[in-house]
Amino acid sequence: MTAMILFAFIAGMLVTLSRQLNGRLAIQTSALRSSFWNHAVGFGALAVVTLLAGSFWPEGASGAPWLAWVGGAVGVAFVGGGSWLIPRLGAAMTGGLLVAGQMLSGVAMDIARGQDAVLWMQVAGIALILGGVFLSRRR
Repeated sequence: MTAMILFAFIAGMLVTLSRQLNGRLAIQTSALRSSFWNHAVGFGALAVVTLLAGSFWPEGASGAPWLAWVGGAVGVAFVGGGSWLIPRLGAAMTGGLLVAGQMLSGVAMDIARGQDAVLWMQVAGIALILGGVFLSRRR
C-alpha cells in the first residue's frame, strides 16, 4: 500500500509539472497548440514504450464498451483546460481546483458504484482542498 501511495503522490506531482510546462508553451503559442504538442509528444513516447512492451492492442480491448474509448477525448479537454488555466490562475490554484474536481467526481463515482465510504468525511475532504485553494490564491 505504501508503494501505491507514493506512486500516486509522484504521479500527482508529474501532473502539476506537465500542466506547468504546457501552460508555459500556451503562453508562447496557444492552449490549443500546446495541447496538440502535449498529445503528439506523449503519443510518440507511448508508442515507443508500447513497442518495447510488445503489443499495441491489449487482450480484451475489442470487447470494451464504446464508452471506455472516450477517455482520450476527456484527456484532451483536461490538458487543454490546464494549459489555458495555468497562465491565468497560476500552478497552485489550477492544481488545487483540478484536485478538488477530481475528488468530487471520484466521490460521485464511488457513490454510483455503491462503494462503502463515509460521505461526510469525503465532503469534508473536498471542502479542505477548496479551503487550501482559497488560502493559496493570489491577492
